Amino acid sequence: MWKKYILWFAQEHVEFRISEFESLAKMFGLQFRRVSKQLLKPFWLVEFPNEKTALQYASRSIALRAIFELYSHSNTLPEFHNRLRSHVDTHHKELARHFSNDVSFKITVETYNKHFSQREKVEKIETMDYLPIGGTVDLKSPQVEWWYIEFWGLDPKAVPPVPDDILFGRLLAQGQRHLIKDLSLKKRKFIGNTSMDAQLSLLMANQAMVRDGDLVFDPFVGTGSLLVSAAKFGGYVLGADIDYMMVHAQCRPSRISQRVREKDESIRANLKQYGCADRYMDVLVADFSNPLWHPRLSFDSIITDRSSIRNTRGHGEGGDQKECKRGHTQ
Repeated sequence: MWKKYILWFAQEHVEFRISEFESLAKMFGLQFRRVSKQLLKPFWLVEFPNEKTALQYASRSIALRAIFELYSHSNTLPEFHNRLRSHVDTHHKELARHFSNDVSFKITVETYNKHFSQREKVEKIETMDYLPIGGTVDLKSPQVEWWYIEFWGLDPKAVPPVPDDILFGRLLAQGQRHLIKDLSLKKRKFIGNTSMDAQLSLLMANQAMVRDGDLVFDPFVGTGSLLVSAAKFGGYVLGADIDYMMVHAQCRPSRISQRVREKDESIRANLKQYGCADRYMDVLVADFSNPLWHPRLSFDSIITDRSSIRNTRGHGEGGDQKECKRGHTQ
């Protein structure tokens, strides 16, 4: 009973999209069949064996905006509508509960690289008046939400005359992008000049396949951005850095409005701020070139910024090269 799903990705940190998807699939042991060939597009078509698998992926993905059960897609309107009619007719028993009279609904029109007026959006919805919808419209909290999507390419300076793809599906779940705002540096207790933004650190924690109960280490910890994300996903976190002033939060404040650091600023305070204080192991002042760990100590994951390896005074954050390793490294 494999089904096709629409994965709608944010067009940010696109270079992490494939690695995050494959890492989460490996971590959860998810089966999938990738249908889309152009993986730089914000909309992928992927086959999963069931809805549970699709929801499990969405429960951790940071790159994902939302996931939909695919009803129809095509690059021409006539074929799109033919496929949508056929899908509804073929699966009428399975879909009947979504079209029921006592189920409220909403249809959202989404376009990429092209703007539609409200009137144009309504016209698009009206072209699907053959859908056997029986419930009432609820724009605030519908029980079922369908999305009509038109993708008009990636280049805003060369918009094609017709859409590259037209898609329609039922919304299953949102991704975990709310964590980007929840862990924003703007409100974080302790940050430095090179503190890694929340989105990137969350993506790296997913690449490292951090699981609940893992022991995670960052050898160039800086202000602990990677530790925050790893702890948010259930890891017990440990860090080290050669910069004594940074580790002890005695360096110059990074915020323009702040002249002196507060006494309680620390990496531990960051973990406490996000309800992860019980996941904080410790942070040490140490030189990465001189190992200090007992040979029997094993880490489930090591997450760090490789650009710091070239800098003996590196803080472990903010560079372009990232390193995420998994597998009981000693």
